[in-house]
This record gives sequence, C-alpha cells and structure tokens, in this order.
Amino acid sequence: MVTTGDVSGRAAHSAGTKRSSHETRSQAVHPSTTRVTRSSRLQTPPPPSSGNSREEPPTEIARNPRAPTRTENFVNSLDVEAVDSALRREIQQRQTSPGPSSHRKRQRINGDRFIPTRSGQDLQASFSLLHEEGSPATPRQKRRTPQGELHFQKTEEANRTFSTVLRSELFESTVPQIAPESLSPDHRRASRGYLHEGTRSQTPPRNGLQAAAAPTTLTPSTPHKNLFSYLSPRHASLGGHPTPSRTPQSRHGINLDTRAEIYSLSPIKHKSQQLLLSPRKQPRAISKVPFKVLDAPELLDDYYLNLVDWGSANVLGVGLGSSVYMWNAQTSRVNKLCTLEDDTVASVSWIQKGTHLAIGTHKGLVQIWDAEKARRLRTMTGHTGRVGALAWNTHILTSGSRDRLIYHRDVRAPDQWLKKLVGHKQEVCGLKWNCDDGQLASGGNDNKLMVWDKLSDTPLWKYSGHTAAVKAIAWSPHQRGLLASGGGTADRRIIFHDTVRGTVLNEVDTGSQVCNIAWSKNSNEIVSTHGYSQNQIVVWKYPSMTQVASLTGHTYRVLYLAMSPDGKTVVTGAGDETLRFWNLFGKSPRKSVHDLDGGGSGRSGDWGVIR
Repeated sequence: MVTTGDVSGRAAHSAGTKRSSHETRSQAVHPSTTRVTRSSRLQTPPPPSSGNSREEPPTEIARNPRAPTRTENFVNSLDVEAVDSALRREIQQRQTSPGPSSHRKRQRINGDRFIPTRSGQDLQASFSLLHEEGSPATPRQKRRTPQGELHFQKTEEANRTFSTVLRSELFESTVPQIAPESLSPDHRRASRGYLHEGTRSQTPPRNGLQAAAAPTTLTPSTPHKNLFSYLSPRHASLGGHPTPSRTPQSRHGINLDTRAEIYSLSPIKHKSQQLLLSPRKQPRAISKVPFKVLDAPELLDDYYLNLVDWGSANVLGVGLGSSVYMWNAQTSRVNKLCTLEDDTVASVSWIQKGTHLAIGTHKGLVQIWDAEKARRLRTMTGHTGRVGALAWNTHILTSGSRDRLIYHRDVRAPDQWLKKLVGHKQEVCGLKWNCDDGQLASGGNDNKLMVWDKLSDTPLWKYSGHTAAVKAIAWSPHQRGLLASGGGTADRRIIFHDTVRGTVLNEVDTGSQVCNIAWSKNSNEIVSTHGYSQNQIVVWKYPSMTQVASLTGHTYRVLYLAMSPDGKTVVTGAGDETLRFWNLFGKSPRKSVHDLDGGGSGRSGDWGVIR
C-alpha cells in the first residue's frame, strides 16, 4: 500500500533528477554559468508536489552516459595551441620560399591548352636552318646514304621537289599571272585586276605601303553592275567587247583571268603546279655489279703505291709483286711485260700518247719500257727510297719517292734528272700533271698538297687543309685550275682548290679514307675510291657533290683506280687481289683520241704478239 508521503518523496526525487540532468546539459553548452547553477540548486528547495501527480521513470541518459570513442580520446589528448602554431609556421615557410613544384603542376595542368603563335618568328630563317636539301627529314642525325641504288636517286629528287614546293607555298607572297597575248591592252589590264571604263573605280589604298603589299591577283572592289559579264573567245580574238553587243559598254564588269589563283581548284599555287608538271630528267642508272672481275695475285695492300694504270692504247698495266702484266681491253689477253731481278714494283705509269711504260721500284730505280716491243729502254737513278709515284707530261717524267724528293727527268736527254724539287717533309705518294697549264700537283705523307709551276723548283701554292696523307689527286678537264685532293683515314675529305688564285673552293666529308680520285672525261662528275671503313666506289656530281652512285664489292681498301681512254669504264684494284671493271659514265659527245685512232686497232691494237 502506497502512502501519500511515499508518493511525494518519489515525485521530489524525480524532479531533482530532471533538474540535475538539465543542469548538466546547460553546463556543457554554457560552461561559464556552471557555478551559479550549482549554487542555485543547493539553495532552492524542491517545490512541493501535488497529490495527483504521476510518477515518471528516471532519465536513462543521466544514469548511463555514453563511453568516449578512441578518436575522441585522441582529439582530447592533442594540444590545440601546439597544433595551431605548427600550422602557422608551415604556412609562413610556404609563403616565404615558393617551391617549383606548384609551378610545374600548373604547367602540367595547363600544357594541353597551350596555343602556339607565329608572331615574332622568322619562318624563312627556320626553314633555311634545315639540312642542305631542305628535306622534311630531321637534321639532327646524319643519315647514311644507301649504297648506290636507283630508288635512292629518285627519293632524293622527290625530297628536293617537295622542299621547293613547300618553300613556294609558305613564302611566296604572290603568283605571277600570264595574260594571254590575244587580249587587248584593256582586257589584259582587266585580267590583272583593273576595271574597264564606265565601271566604278577601285578604292585607292591609304598609303603606298598598302599599295605595294596588295597582291595583284586579288579581286578588286565589287563592280556597280554586270558582275557576271564574260568575254567569249570569238570576241577576244576580234578585239570585241567582253559582253554581247546589246549590253552597254558602261555596264561591263570585271574580266579576270580564269587561270588566276582564286579560280583554281588545286590546293597549291600556280607556280607550284608548274614545278610539279615540268618534265624531270631521269637519274642515270648505274649497275651495282662489275661487268668483269680479274684475279690479281700479289697485288699489294699498300696505300702509298700506285700499281694500276690504263694507257691510251687501251691496255691496262698492273704491277704484281716483282712483275708487270698487261691486259688488252680489245682482245682480253694477258701478257707479262717484265720481271725485276731482286726488286719489286712500286708504281707504273703510261705516257699520254704512245706505248712507253714507266716503272718505279722499291730500290729507287725508274725504268722505261717499250710495251709494244717488250724491251727496256733505260734505267734512271737518283732516289734512295722506293718510287711510289710517277707522272708524265709529254717527254718529262716526274718521280716522287720515299726519300721526300721529286725529280723531273727528260727521257730524251742522257742526264739522270733535270730538276730536283725539295718541299715535302715525308714520303711523296701522289703526283699529277696538268698538261694544259703546265702545273704539277704533289701530295705527301706530311699532309701537304703543293702546286709547282712548270719546272720551277719552288712551289707556287702550298695547301695545308688536309689532316692525313694526300695520295688522291686529280685535275679537272672541264675547268681551268680546278684541283681535287683527298685525305687519308684521319681526314676523309675531298677538297677542291683553285690553283689560279690559290684558294679553296669547297670540301666534302666522305666518311672514309680517300684512296683515289678521277674526273670523268665525258661529264662534270668525279669518281672516288675509299678504304676504311666501307671500301666503296662513289660517283659524285660536281659542284653540288651529291652522290650519283655508291658501289661496293671489294673486301679490302680500294687502293687503285684507272680510267679507260674513252672515259666510260673504270677499273679498281684492292688488297683482296682482284681487279673489278665498272661502267660508270656515258659516252662523250665529242670523239676522244682513242676513237680517232680507230679504237686502238693500229700498231698497238693486237697485243697477242707480245710474249
């Protein structure tokens, strides 16, 4: 049984519990009023409860508070002031020292939205900075030339045409229009963009610069009437009006040339179209395979020797070991001329016209033989080293030796030598006469090229452009005073000299050792043979020095080169003990000495009688 006092006590306890719960929440929201609330609660007695009040259950939140989580414990354990000061220091450091990372990040984000501009750029200069032919290929790395294939020549021609068209399209401001001759002067003016009488005149430019810059092929201002007036061919030939006779002359419109650029359906300009439609000279096809190969046992692999020469009688002389052999190009017969006693052959050279052959030996002797009669005419002395270079100028025979001396010998005189030339400091390995001007070119192992005037004992010019031995020497038969020389392994260049003025004209890096040079007798071309490292035969077009063909086949350095009397065939020799014959050049438009002599069918024609 529940009494009234029990109900009143329970009601008072419940109200006190509610007040304590409410005060607890008030303290959480307003911590500054905590003390006042507590004092009020202690001093204020609980209000009396009425008798009919019902008992309410106690609040569960107040009795069982929620346990704090791990995150709340970590947050409560942090020092707020320490964290705040650390963040402020980090912000200050970033503001005072700007890092490149943010800048790079912006560039990376905005890089795809970069729009290039051509303002302020010199496109003409940029185009000119490409490699020589202006091909779209990148010039960073020099590409290797294919080995003398015909498709390579066509590719080079296509690249040059593309370069020319591209230059015309990019940098050609106007395209000239050709007015037909059948038109009257008034009509020709109309085709250039002027108006006829009776029409509205073209608005003049503001200044002279605009007038100069305005292209003549652009359409003038719109005419007043008869925009679509025309000129029939019949009226044009008769000098009539551009429209039918019923149309007043004052209403005539513009008569533009139908070949003008504004009417063209082609994506390129008129000048470029003419360039592409113009006939092209087809590149000359050169066989990459020699048409004849001869074995040449004991052909020495020595850079400083000259063991092969082709005479005017169409006979090839070759020095093999201690013997000299002759190969007749007419009969393809081989005969032995001589065998040296206790000596070896270092050089051979035919006289320009005749059957005399000069032989230089390792012991420093120079022998002259009559090849037709297989008889030795005389032996000349003077050198103390091997004679590796010989050159003829009519009756003057010049010899160069390892003893660094050059001797002029008159084969008609009994004296051993006529003049002694001292200039080189090492072995003389190259000699060539220019019979037209009477100049002698000599090359030595001292990297020097010297030009001597006639029989003078003082050099006229001294060239020091090469950085290796100069053996390859050739005079141009097409231009006076043009001398080509080639350097050895450390140089690899062909240099062109003007011996009239004593200047250097041009040079080209061949990429390998230059062993021999010869000018074509029929065209302005050069053939050169090379050693390390490709062992190739190259035909060059002068003066552009573009490769016409590059031939391979020898497995050793191509040390020897000779040209046939008609200038169509060359023979090459190497240390692989082979002689290879190549058809490189076309027929001469003029008859050569060989052709005038009946093709070598005279006294020296049949070499089968030589034993």
